[in-house]
Amino acid sequence: DKDECASSPCDVDQACNDPVKELASLKDFTCTCSNGVVATGAPAVCGVDECAATPPPCGTDQTCTDPDTASNKLHDFVCTCNSDANLEATDGPATCNKDECASSPCGTGQICDDPVQSVGSIGDFTCTCGNGVVATGAAVVACETD
Repeated sequence: DKDECASSPCDVDQACNDPVKELASLKDFTCTCSNGVVATGAPAVCGVDECAATPPPCGTDQTCTDPDTASNKLHDFVCTCNSDANLEATDGPATCNKDECASSPCGTGQICDDPVQSVGSIGDFTCTCGNGVVATGAAVVACETD
C-alpha cells in the first residue's frame, strides 16, 4: 500500500485525497482548493486572489491589486495609497502619508503643524495661536490676546 498524500504532493492550503492506496494506481491522488478547484495527480491551480481575503490585506484608504490571480503564487499583491499612487508596498500594507493639516482643522489665525505624516500618527497635529497657546489633535478653543 502507498498513500501518495503522505509525501504532501499538494500545495499549501490544498486538501489531498488518495482514494486507492496501492502501487498500481500511482498519481490517482487529488488536490482540492478551498474554492472547489480539483486536480488529479498534481497540485491544483486555485486562482488565489489575495486581495479578496478577510480581513483585507491592505490598510484603510489603500487599493489592493493582485497581478496574478490565475496561479497559486502568494505574497505578490500590492497595496497602493489612494492619497499618493507613488506610495506602495508588496505583500503588506503600504505606509501612506497623511497630512492632517490638509483639511484645515485649526481655527482662523491658527497655525497647523503635523510633524509625523503617516496613518499611524493620527491626531498628533498641533494648532498654535499667535500668542503661543497650543492644542494637540484639535483646534485651540480660544486664542486670547492680552
